[in-house]
Amino acid sequence: MDVEILNNLVETEAAVAVYFSAPHCGVCHALRPKVEELFSENFPAVKFIHVEIDKSPGISGELGVFSAPTLLVFFEGKEFLRKVRLMGIQELQEKIERPYKILF
Repeated sequence: MDVEILNNLVETEAAVAVYFSAPHCGVCHALRPKVEELFSENFPAVKFIHVEIDKSPGISGELGVFSAPTLLVFFEGKEFLRKVRLMGIQELQEKIERPYKILF
């Protein structure tokens, strides 16, 4: 995936979540399935995208993501949430729930 494709998705989809990970990041790999499950079960209308920082440095640079894991959530083309490194599933759910219900 490149920057233009991602930017197009953010602009055209009502909601997009982008999860950034790094190849040798244990936390990234342990957290990713939990974050994906949160979105698929509780926020199914959000398009979930996984980006590996080492394979897509252009996207990381464009969005200012320099550490992993990082989660960016966009609603209607605007960045709503940015969580870097430490993120709890319950906390994510609470922060996303209200705007999600308003939008959908």
